[in-house]
Amino acid sequence: MTVSVWTGAAERLWGYSAGQVLHGPAKRLLVASAPDIPRVFAGSPWSGRVWIRRRDGHETPAYLRVTPLDTDGGAGWLVWGPSVLGRPGLDPAAVDAFLHHSPVSLAIWDRDLRSVWFNDSVHHQDLYGSEPELGGHVTDVVRARHPEFLERAMARVLRNGEPLLGQELWPAGARAPDRHYRVALIRLDGPDGRPLGVCSVAVLAGSGQEGGRLHLLNEAKSRIGTDLDPLVTSQTLAETAVPDLADYVTIDLVQAVPLDKEPLRRLKSTDMSIPGFYRAGAASIHDDLRESLWARGTPVYVPPASPFTTVLEERRSHFEPVLDTSPGTWLDNDPDRARVIHRTGMHSLMIVPLQARGATLGIAVFVRSENPVPFSRADLALAEELAARAALIIDNALRYTRGRTAALAIQRDLMPHRLSGGSTVEVATRYLPADTHGGVSGDWFDVIRLTDARVALVLGDVVGHGMHAAVTMGRLRATTRALSKLALPPAELLRLMDELALDVTRDRFDDDPSAAPAFGATCFYGVYDPATRRCTMSSAGHPPPAIISPDGSVDFADVPPGAPIGVGLGSYESTEVELPDNSVIGLYSDGLIETDHDVDRGLRRLRTALAGPFSSLDDLCASVIDTVVPDGPLDDDITLLLARPRPAAG
Repeated sequence: MTVSVWTGAAERLWGYSAGQVLHGPAKRLLVASAPDIPRVFAGSPWSGRVWIRRRDGHETPAYLRVTPLDTDGGAGWLVWGPSVLGRPGLDPAAVDAFLHHSPVSLAIWDRDLRSVWFNDSVHHQDLYGSEPELGGHVTDVVRARHPEFLERAMARVLRNGEPLLGQELWPAGARAPDRHYRVALIRLDGPDGRPLGVCSVAVLAGSGQEGGRLHLLNEAKSRIGTDLDPLVTSQTLAETAVPDLADYVTIDLVQAVPLDKEPLRRLKSTDMSIPGFYRAGAASIHDDLRESLWARGTPVYVPPASPFTTVLEERRSHFEPVLDTSPGTWLDNDPDRARVIHRTGMHSLMIVPLQARGATLGIAVFVRSENPVPFSRADLALAEELAARAALIIDNALRYTRGRTAALAIQRDLMPHRLSGGSTVEVATRYLPADTHGGVSGDWFDVIRLTDARVALVLGDVVGHGMHAAVTMGRLRATTRALSKLALPPAELLRLMDELALDVTRDRFDDDPSAAPAFGATCFYGVYDPATRRCTMSSAGHPPPAIISPDGSVDFADVPPGAPIGVGLGSYESTEVELPDNSVIGLYSDGLIETDHDVDRGLRRLRTALAGPFSSLDDLCASVIDTVVPDGPLDDDITLLLARPRPAAG
């Protein structure tokens, strides 16, 4: 008999690592002279007190359970147990009672969500089949109304490792309509940290709705509002309510999301149907959303006289626990909906207004079809509370989307649409706007052709986000272009920019200087002269430029870092670097090197990305962005400007 599996718990109990016992004899783990050994492996389930031999040589009593297994190679045993005996408060009888004689059902599922172990309590819960079998998939073993939702929850826990507490399941065909179980899901990890499976713990929650109501509200609080995207927030609300509250939920808004959609009032209407909403979210117990006539992001048409328009106009919920589909109702003017209602068995309806800050944003529609229990007044109160929580977040999301869209439009309009270094330098750029709640930042860049074939390279970053940062960026870019016509040395140009920025701030807040908002911007300004092949550069608190040598090595220029523009110190210095043929100078904003809030690490990562081989500057730009920029939302704008001197003529 050899050891085939060794867990972290076994390592702690015996003191051996997995490498020391796997595929070795199991007999050295037990005291061979103990009288219990023949009973332990007699072929029937057994539990009790045995003596084990630890790695340090000590013989210690332990409480173990042994379950025989059928394996391809013959007989095998699963040996497991709570711990070593003799610890205060550890009573093997109590542990045995908890595992096998309590109302709490425990089950362990492997990575494929197939059962590998469960305690005796599963036989006494109508949440499981009468004779659940080891090796069965969760959707076959669990007899819930919608076991696929448990399957998805398990897969999510297995994937991200975050425990899920309070998942509620209703047994299929339960005699009491409100009878349900509360389930907790916990991922089980091996000694190496990799997931082994999922443990489920289920307990009967009773026939009341209060526990389910609190669970749903807590889930809504944790899930809704984590993203300031109206579509994402609406979809999260719909998914939160299915299947615990409704079988089908839609979130329909009265304004276009995203904002580039045609306004509803411009869409064509008929006597039978008007464009009343835009579908922002939809969720169903059916993956194919068979109840939905409209896809997310598309206009939703409704009869001019219907519960949907009434809720929107009167700002009061429509509650129809038994949906009236008889002739003479509003459905006579909506044959498509009537057809879907009959086909899917919809029988109970709630329509709740989404209201925030005195405005009605749209409606949330809750429907039951396969759940035979009609909606109750308690369900309506829960739906209204969910809608109220979500409406405020959706309103914030809409405001943020409008503000960000406007700021981004200003930002892109004020930045150069085409850059050219003429016959002096070849240039390539990349710009990625921030995704933070404050909106886009104030990055700007420019390539300005001067006299005598010289070229100015500029890159700046306004502190802050949103509309103010975008407008300030445009003003500073215009100022930089105007001052560049004076052919000033870079240090002197930055000094004048700092002085002008302070003058603008003072003029705007003459009456109350203390009300002037904090203002600051970093800026790099360099002038490349093709006659000398040298670049004279100065910095107002901006990160140093990267210089890629012809041999592919990368260094950061030692530019004295002056104070940011707008601070008022006005003290800047210049330095010169030589840019031979086939060299490249790279300017960038701090967003490119502060993606993980470690500037030194960011600079090392940027150096490595710039040192890679490239066929063109545009390819190098794309490669750097792909390598350095992390996946997910950006906290700050990211700007990259690469310039390569063209070979000297003749």
